[in-house]
Amino acid sequence: MTQTISLTIDGVAVMVASGTSVAAALARCSLPAARLSVSGKPRLPFCGMGICQECRILIDGKRRLACQTLCRAGMQVEHDAQLRSGKHG
Repeated sequence: MTQTISLTIDGVAVMVASGTSVAAALARCSLPAARLSVSGKPRLPFCGMGICQECRILIDGKRRLACQTLCRAGMQVEHDAQLRSGKHG
């Protein structure tokens, strides 16, 4: 049986199976983008192996790659305020 853990994404509790990447947890949310590009467009995780850097997001207060970070109980994931607000190009 797979253990389920809880983390928060922008303050909302999300339940995922143990061993789930943060990128996969983001994909299940209403805002799957991880960051904004330099031109202000939402960027989704792309390569899934840490090469493209498109999945950089704030995890427990530090910028990390969502595709290379496994979820753990109590983890706090936060989008940039501009991305959360929907005020982007």
